[in-house]
Amino acid sequence: MTAIAEYPDVVPFPAPAQTLEESGLTLDLILQLALKSLHFAGELSGSDLTRRLGLEFPVIAPALELLKGQHQIAIAGGGLVGGASYRYRITDAGRTRAALFLETSHYVGAAPVPLAQYQAYMNAYGAAARRGVTRERVRQAFSHLVISDAVLDQLGPAINAGHSMFVYGPPGNGKTVISEAIHNLLDGVVAIPHALEVEGNIVRLFDPVNHEAVVSEQDPDSLTSLSNGDRRWVRCRRPMVMVGGELTLNSLELSYNATTGFYRAPVQAIANGGVLVIDDFGRQRCTPRDLLNRWIVPLESRVDFLTLQSGQKFELPFMATIVFATNVRPAELVDEAFLRRIQYKIFAESPTIEDFKTIFARCCRDLGATAETGLVERLLIDYYRPRKIALRGCHPRDLIKQALSLASYLNRPPHLTMDLIEAACNSYFVNDREEVAVYA
Repeated sequence: MTAIAEYPDVVPFPAPAQTLEESGLTLDLILQLALKSLHFAGELSGSDLTRRLGLEFPVIAPALELLKGQHQIAIAGGGLVGGASYRYRITDAGRTRAALFLETSHYVGAAPVPLAQYQAYMNAYGAAARRGVTRERVRQAFSHLVISDAVLDQLGPAINAGHSMFVYGPPGNGKTVISEAIHNLLDGVVAIPHALEVEGNIVRLFDPVNHEAVVSEQDPDSLTSLSNGDRRWVRCRRPMVMVGGELTLNSLELSYNATTGFYRAPVQAIANGGVLVIDDFGRQRCTPRDLLNRWIVPLESRVDFLTLQSGQKFELPFMATIVFATNVRPAELVDEAFLRRIQYKIFAESPTIEDFKTIFARCCRDLGATAETGLVERLLIDYYRPRKIALRGCHPRDLIKQALSLASYLNRPPHLTMDLIEAACNSYFVNDREEVAVYA
């Protein structure tokens, strides 16, 4: 988790609902969540239930009164300061009813956020998050990479637009690293609901794998405290989600689990408010045409359409910056109509000789190696040029690592010499020249 001071709110964090009407949820849904929580815990105080459901006690009090009147829960004790201090115990009748609820849905935990409230928040967020990314900030964010000013000046406006972009070029020139560095320029935090309520269905949205929770330094328990806003939401750093060859069209749709009885949000919804990187675009298990056909409307309208098991469709904000990283020319993947919708095309060019030397020196420093004088020049003249090997940004790092492994194997110090580098080259590059057989 990250301290909240590092990432301020882009728009005000949702305030906690004070009444059932403000929560946007039905009494029946809150009743179900409260009874299922008591089914697993056996006995909970009113304040324990507020923490588990992420709702203030006045919101859940009507459900508890109804359950008490139906003899499905009973007050087992508590203080004298009101219902929040009472301890509620589930009865046998309550367990029977909770079991019926669990047959329909196993969802237990923070109450969901109604779809309309999430839509309103993300629409406000989309407008407020478009803050200026300056040339100075871009250079600072990419200072760990050796990239030409021309490429950086293409990236800056693309990031400011918050739309979609192709990052393409030969393999090994840092397209994936460039895509990851874009995340460093995303300011502020975004509120992510634990789950959404859509027409009585629950869609799990918060993903602890891809969402980095941000907590207050003064209140390290703020994820379970009601003091910092509506606890149905989690304050997160703006996400970066990366998918590669495993991506399928099903990943872009709601995933319904018949056993648990609730949905999981698709990958683009998890990336809302941040960046979604489609790495090695063109190598997915779905074709580029099918993928872009699926997104042709959302890329332009910033609204996605998802379908429930019942066949009912609903709108979900499409607020992620989509980065397509590929080593295939965009024109070979998609036609002109699709390219028009992906508005920015960034070419990750191969390094110049001077860039190559700079990358080599940085890699030596980072890997704790030294190199004999003139090593890079000899490498380029004696090895690269005769074999017509194109320069790639990844070569220095990979070759130095192999050379250091060989030096360690030979019990030599981490000092790069031509024989070590040449041996690394021989095992790194493919020799596709056919051997001519010699017979006696």
